Amino acid sequence: MNFAHTSVLLDETIAGLTINPDGIYVDGTLGGGGHAYEIAKGLDDKGLLIGIDQDEDAIRAATAHLAEFGEKVKIIRDNYENTKNVLAELNINAIDGMVLDLGVSSYQLDQPERGFSYNTDTALDMRMDRRKTLSAKEIINDYSEMDLYRVIRDYGEDKFAKNIAKHIARERGIAPIETTGRLNDIIRGAIPARMRAEGGHPSKRTFQAIRIECNRELSILKETLDELIDLLKPGGRLAIITFHSLEDRIVKTIFKNTENPCTCPSNFPVCICGNESRGKMITGKPVKASSLELENNKRAKSAKLRIFEKSMKSL
Repeated sequence: MNFAHTSVLLDETIAGLTINPDGIYVDGTLGGGGHAYEIAKGLDDKGLLIGIDQDEDAIRAATAHLAEFGEKVKIIRDNYENTKNVLAELNINAIDGMVLDLGVSSYQLDQPERGFSYNTDTALDMRMDRRKTLSAKEIINDYSEMDLYRVIRDYGEDKFAKNIAKHIARERGIAPIETTGRLNDIIRGAIPARMRAEGGHPSKRTFQAIRIECNRELSILKETLDELIDLLKPGGRLAIITFHSLEDRIVKTIFKNTENPCTCPSNFPVCICGNESRGKMITGKPVKASSLELENNKRAKSAKLRIFEKSMKSL
Protein backbone atom coordinates (compact mmCIF):
# COMPACT_ATOMS: atom_id res chain seq x y z
CA MET A 1 0.00 0.00 0.00
CA ASN A 2 1.35 3.44 -0.94
CA PHE A 3 1.75 6.15 1.69
CA ALA A 4 -1.34 7.93 0.34
CA HIS A 5 -1.79 11.24 2.07
CA THR A 6 -3.06 14.54 0.73
CA SER A 7 -1.13 17.47 2.20
CA VAL A 8 -3.55 20.02 3.64
CA LEU A 9 -3.19 23.77 3.17
CA LEU A 10 -0.32 23.03 0.80
CA ASP A 11 -0.36 26.22 -1.28
CA GLU A 12 -0.92 28.43 1.76
CA THR A 13 1.96 26.81 3.65
CA ILE A 14 4.45 27.11 0.79
CA ALA A 15 3.44 30.72 0.13
CA GLY A 16 3.74 31.50 3.84
CA LEU A 17 7.28 30.14 4.03
CA THR A 18 8.43 32.54 1.27
CA ILE A 19 11.00 30.07 -0.04
CA ASN A 20 14.54 31.40 -0.50
CA PRO A 21 16.04 29.40 -3.42
CA ASP A 22 19.39 28.89 -1.70
CA GLY A 23 17.92 28.48 1.79
CA ILE A 24 17.86 25.60 4.26
CA TYR A 25 14.43 24.22 5.17
CA VAL A 26 13.17 21.48 7.46
CA ASP A 27 10.00 19.44 7.17
CA GLY A 28 9.72 18.03 10.68
CA THR A 29 6.76 15.76 9.90
CA LEU A 30 7.77 14.50 6.47
CA GLY A 31 4.99 11.96 5.89
CA GLY A 32 4.72 11.13 2.21
CA GLY A 33 6.70 14.26 1.31
CA GLY A 34 3.91 16.50 -0.01
CA HIS A 35 5.02 19.75 1.61
CA ALA A 36 8.68 18.78 1.23
CA TYR A 37 8.27 18.24 -2.51
CA GLU A 38 6.93 21.75 -3.05
CA ILE A 39 9.68 23.26 -0.90
CA ALA A 40 12.37 21.33 -2.81
CA LYS A 41 10.88 22.51 -6.11
CA GLY A 42 11.61 26.08 -5.06
CA LEU A 43 15.28 25.45 -4.20
CA ASP A 44 18.29 25.88 -6.45
CA ASP A 45 21.49 23.81 -6.29
CA LYS A 46 22.63 25.67 -3.17
CA GLY A 47 19.38 25.03 -1.29
CA LEU A 48 18.72 22.14 1.08
CA LEU A 49 15.58 20.42 2.36
CA ILE A 50 15.90 18.23 5.45
CA GLY A 51 13.00 15.83 5.98
CA ILE A 52 12.44 14.31 9.42
CA ASP A 53 9.91 11.62 10.34
CA GLN A 54 9.76 8.89 12.96
CA ASP A 55 7.58 6.54 10.87
CA GLU A 56 9.54 3.99 8.82
CA ASP A 57 6.77 3.78 6.19
CA ALA A 58 6.87 7.57 5.75
CA ILE A 59 10.64 7.51 5.35
CA ARG A 60 10.38 4.83 2.66
CA ALA A 61 7.62 6.64 0.76
CA ALA A 62 9.19 10.10 0.99
CA THR A 63 12.59 8.79 -0.13
CA ALA A 64 11.01 7.54 -3.34
CA HIS A 65 8.83 10.63 -3.81
CA LEU A 66 11.74 13.05 -3.39
CA ALA A 67 14.40 11.03 -5.22
CA GLU A 68 14.43 13.39 -8.22
CA PHE A 69 15.93 16.17 -6.09
CA GLY A 70 19.07 14.21 -5.31
CA GLU A 71 21.50 15.96 -2.94
CA LYS A 72 19.10 18.86 -2.39
CA VAL A 73 17.18 16.61 0.02
CA LYS A 74 18.36 14.77 3.14
CA ILE A 75 15.93 12.41 4.88
CA ILE A 76 16.40 11.36 8.49
CA ARG A 77 14.34 9.03 10.67
CA ASP A 78 13.86 10.82 13.96
CA ASN A 79 11.34 12.92 15.88
CA TYR A 80 11.21 16.66 15.21
CA GLU A 81 11.91 17.22 18.92
CA ASN A 82 15.52 16.32 18.03
CA THR A 83 15.79 18.85 15.18
CA LYS A 84 18.63 20.75 16.86
CA ASN A 85 20.72 17.58 17.12
CA VAL A 86 19.89 16.56 13.55
CA LEU A 87 21.07 19.95 12.29
CA ALA A 88 24.20 19.84 14.44
CA GLU A 89 25.20 16.53 12.86
CA LEU A 90 24.91 18.25 9.48
CA ASN A 91 26.97 21.23 10.74
CA ILE A 92 23.96 23.53 10.43
CA ASN A 93 23.14 26.00 13.20
CA ALA A 94 20.28 28.00 11.63
CA ILE A 95 17.56 27.47 9.03
CA ASP A 96 15.43 29.64 6.76
CA GLY A 97 12.17 27.88 7.53
CA MET A 98 10.38 24.84 8.91
CA VAL A 99 6.99 23.19 8.56
CA LEU A 100 5.14 20.89 10.94
CA ASP A 101 1.99 19.09 9.77
CA LEU A 102 0.83 17.60 13.05
CA GLY A 103 -1.41 14.68 13.92
CA VAL A 104 -1.94 11.27 12.36
CA SER A 105 -1.77 10.73 8.60
CA SER A 106 -4.47 9.20 6.41
CA TYR A 107 -2.07 6.35 5.65
CA GLN A 108 -1.57 5.54 9.33
CA LEU A 109 -5.32 5.56 9.92
CA ASP A 110 -5.90 3.29 6.94
CA GLN A 111 -3.30 0.69 7.93
CA PRO A 112 -5.24 -1.77 10.15
CA GLU A 113 -2.18 -3.21 11.88
CA ARG A 114 -1.15 0.23 13.15
CA GLY A 115 -4.15 0.31 15.51
CA PHE A 116 -4.91 4.03 15.09
CA SER A 117 -8.46 3.60 13.83
CA TYR A 118 -11.56 2.67 15.79
CA ASN A 119 -13.16 1.45 12.55
CA THR A 120 -11.13 -1.76 12.31
CA ASP A 121 -10.76 -4.54 14.88
CA THR A 122 -7.03 -5.07 15.27
CA ALA A 123 -4.27 -5.18 17.87
CA LEU A 124 -3.89 -2.06 20.02
CA ASP A 125 -0.75 -0.18 19.00
CA MET A 126 -0.91 3.51 17.89
CA ARG A 127 2.88 3.99 17.86
CA MET A 128 4.06 6.39 15.19
CA ASP A 129 7.58 5.12 15.82
CA ARG A 130 7.38 1.35 16.16
CA ARG A 131 10.86 1.27 17.69
CA LYS A 132 9.30 2.64 20.88
CA THR A 133 8.14 0.21 23.55
CA LEU A 134 5.12 2.10 24.89
CA SER A 135 2.00 1.29 22.86
CA ALA A 136 -1.72 1.82 23.37
CA LYS A 137 -1.91 -1.71 24.78
CA GLU A 138 0.40 -0.82 27.67
CA ILE A 139 -1.44 2.42 28.36
CA ILE A 140 -4.85 0.74 28.44
CA ASN A 141 -3.72 -2.20 30.57
CA ASP A 142 -1.01 -0.74 32.82
CA TYR A 143 -2.00 2.86 33.59
CA SER A 144 -3.90 3.36 36.84
CA GLU A 145 -7.58 4.17 36.56
CA MET A 146 -6.82 7.72 37.70
CA ASP A 147 -4.12 8.17 35.05
CA LEU A 148 -6.43 6.81 32.35
CA TYR A 149 -9.09 9.29 33.48
CA ARG A 150 -6.55 12.13 33.28
CA VAL A 151 -5.44 11.14 29.77
CA ILE A 152 -8.97 10.78 28.39
CA ARG A 153 -10.14 13.97 30.10
CA ASP A 154 -7.17 16.15 29.13
CA TYR A 155 -6.34 14.81 25.66
CA GLY A 156 -9.76 13.61 24.55
CA GLU A 157 -11.85 16.26 26.31
CA ASP A 158 -14.49 13.60 26.81
CA LYS A 159 -17.13 14.40 29.43
CA PHE A 160 -17.50 10.68 30.09
CA ALA A 161 -13.77 10.23 30.78
CA LYS A 162 -14.27 9.11 34.37
CA ASN A 163 -16.80 6.43 33.46
CA ILE A 164 -14.74 5.24 30.48
CA ALA A 165 -11.65 4.86 32.69
CA LYS A 166 -13.74 3.01 35.28
CA HIS A 167 -15.09 0.56 32.68
CA ILE A 168 -11.61 -0.04 31.21
CA ALA A 169 -10.18 -0.78 34.68
CA ARG A 170 -13.02 -3.18 35.43
CA GLU A 171 -12.82 -5.06 32.13
CA ARG A 172 -9.03 -5.46 32.10
CA GLY A 173 -9.38 -7.09 35.53
CA ILE A 174 -11.33 -9.85 33.80
CA ALA A 175 -8.92 -10.22 30.86
CA PRO A 176 -6.26 -7.99 29.23
CA ILE A 177 -7.60 -5.56 26.62
CA GLU A 178 -5.60 -6.28 23.47
CA THR A 179 -7.73 -5.18 20.51
CA THR A 180 -9.35 -2.00 19.24
CA GLY A 181 -12.62 -3.91 18.89
CA ARG A 182 -12.80 -4.80 22.55
CA LEU A 183 -11.81 -1.29 23.58
CA ASN A 184 -14.59 0.03 21.33
CA ASP A 185 -17.14 -2.19 23.07
CA ILE A 186 -15.98 -1.06 26.51
CA ILE A 187 -16.17 2.64 25.57
CA ARG A 188 -19.61 2.15 24.05
CA GLY A 189 -20.81 0.54 27.27
CA ALA A 190 -19.50 3.46 29.33
CA ILE A 191 -21.50 6.10 27.44
CA PRO A 192 -25.28 6.45 27.93
CA ALA A 193 -27.27 5.17 24.94
CA ARG A 194 -28.97 8.49 24.32
CA MET A 195 -25.56 10.19 24.07
CA ARG A 196 -24.01 7.64 21.71
CA ALA A 197 -26.22 8.89 18.90
CA GLU A 198 -24.67 12.37 19.15
CA GLY A 199 -21.27 13.73 18.21
CA GLY A 200 -19.94 10.97 15.95
CA HIS A 201 -18.28 7.71 16.92
CA PRO A 202 -18.26 7.16 20.72
CA SER A 203 -14.58 6.06 20.64
CA LYS A 204 -13.27 9.07 18.72
CA ARG A 205 -12.17 11.13 21.70
CA THR A 206 -10.69 8.26 23.69
CA PHE A 207 -8.69 6.96 20.73
CA GLN A 208 -7.36 10.48 20.14
CA ALA A 209 -6.37 10.75 23.79
CA ILE A 210 -4.58 7.39 23.87
CA ARG A 211 -2.73 8.18 20.63
CA ILE A 212 -1.58 11.56 21.95
CA GLU A 213 -0.35 9.98 25.18
CA CYS A 214 1.34 7.10 23.37
CA ASN A 215 3.32 9.43 21.10
CA ARG A 216 3.77 12.31 23.59
CA GLU A 217 2.36 14.60 20.91
CA LEU A 218 1.38 17.60 23.02
CA SER A 219 4.31 17.48 25.43
CA ILE A 220 6.79 17.34 22.53
CA LEU A 221 5.06 20.28 20.82
CA LYS A 222 5.02 22.36 24.00
CA GLU A 223 8.63 21.56 24.93
CA THR A 224 10.12 22.00 21.44
CA LEU A 225 8.53 25.09 19.86
CA ASP A 226 10.74 27.59 21.64
CA GLU A 227 13.87 25.77 20.48
CA LEU A 228 12.59 25.57 16.90
CA ILE A 229 12.08 29.34 16.85
CA ASP A 230 15.66 29.73 18.11
CA LEU A 231 16.90 27.68 15.14
CA LEU A 232 15.43 30.13 12.61
CA LYS A 233 17.64 32.67 10.88
CA PRO A 234 16.54 36.32 11.14
CA GLY A 235 13.45 36.55 8.95
CA GLY A 236 13.04 32.78 8.94
CA ARG A 237 9.57 31.32 9.31
CA LEU A 238 7.98 28.42 11.20
CA ALA A 239 4.69 27.13 9.73
CA ILE A 240 2.56 24.77 11.83
CA ILE A 241 -0.65 22.97 10.81
CA THR A 242 -2.79 21.67 13.66
CA PHE A 243 -5.90 19.51 13.61
CA HIS A 244 -7.52 19.95 17.01
CA SER A 245 -7.91 22.67 19.60
CA LEU A 246 -5.35 21.25 22.03
CA GLU A 247 -2.54 21.54 19.47
CA ASP A 248 -3.69 24.90 18.18
CA ARG A 249 -3.92 26.34 21.69
CA ILE A 250 -0.28 25.45 22.39
CA VAL A 251 0.95 26.93 19.10
CA LYS A 252 -1.10 30.11 19.48
CA THR A 253 0.01 30.67 23.08
CA ILE A 254 3.72 30.12 22.44
CA PHE A 255 3.71 32.24 19.29
CA LYS A 256 1.91 35.07 21.12
CA ASN A 257 4.20 34.92 24.15
CA THR A 258 7.27 34.89 21.89
CA GLU A 259 5.98 37.94 20.02
CA ASN A 260 5.07 39.79 23.20
CA PRO A 261 7.03 38.35 26.17
CA CYS A 262 6.67 41.44 28.36
CA THR A 263 5.56 40.53 31.90
CA CYS A 264 5.16 44.08 33.19
CA PRO A 265 1.76 45.12 34.59
CA SER A 266 -0.40 46.75 31.92
CA ASN A 267 -0.41 50.09 33.79
CA PHE A 268 3.40 50.45 33.64
CA PRO A 269 4.33 53.38 31.34
CA VAL A 270 7.49 51.60 30.10
CA CYS A 271 8.70 48.01 30.04
CA ILE A 272 11.21 47.16 32.77
CA CYS A 273 11.15 43.33 32.62
CA GLY A 274 13.75 43.26 29.86
CA ASN A 275 12.01 40.55 27.83
CA GLU A 276 12.38 41.29 24.12
CA SER A 277 10.21 40.10 21.27
CA ARG A 278 11.85 37.44 19.09
CA GLY A 279 9.52 37.85 16.15
CA LYS A 280 5.91 38.11 15.10
CA MET A 281 2.94 36.03 14.02
CA ILE A 282 2.35 36.40 10.28
CA THR A 283 -1.12 34.92 10.61
CA GLY A 284 -3.36 37.10 12.76
CA LYS A 285 -6.07 34.48 12.58
CA PRO A 286 -5.26 30.89 11.62
CA VAL A 287 -5.47 30.09 7.92
CA LYS A 288 -8.16 27.53 7.12
CA ALA A 289 -8.86 25.40 4.07
CA SER A 290 -10.76 26.90 1.17
CA SER A 291 -14.14 25.55 0.12
CA LEU A 292 -12.48 24.00 -2.93
CA GLU A 293 -9.95 22.12 -0.81
CA LEU A 294 -12.69 20.93 1.54
CA GLU A 295 -14.58 19.46 -1.42
CA ASN A 296 -11.53 17.34 -2.27
CA ASN A 297 -10.22 16.56 1.19
CA LYS A 298 -12.54 16.27 4.18
CA ARG A 299 -9.55 15.90 6.51
CA ALA A 300 -8.76 19.56 5.91
CA LYS A 301 -11.93 20.67 7.73
CA SER A 302 -10.27 21.03 11.14
CA ALA A 303 -6.85 22.14 9.87
CA LYS A 304 -5.43 25.48 11.03
CA LEU A 305 -2.19 27.03 9.82
CA ARG A 306 -0.22 29.49 11.94
CA ILE A 307 3.07 31.06 10.86
CA PHE A 308 5.72 32.77 12.98
CA GLU A 309 8.54 34.93 11.60
CA LYS A 310 11.83 35.38 13.48
CA SER A 311 12.88 38.97 14.16
CA MET A 312 15.37 40.48 11.71
CA LYS A 313 17.67 41.28 14.62
CA SER A 314 20.90 39.29 14.45
CA LEU A 315 21.12 36.00 16.34
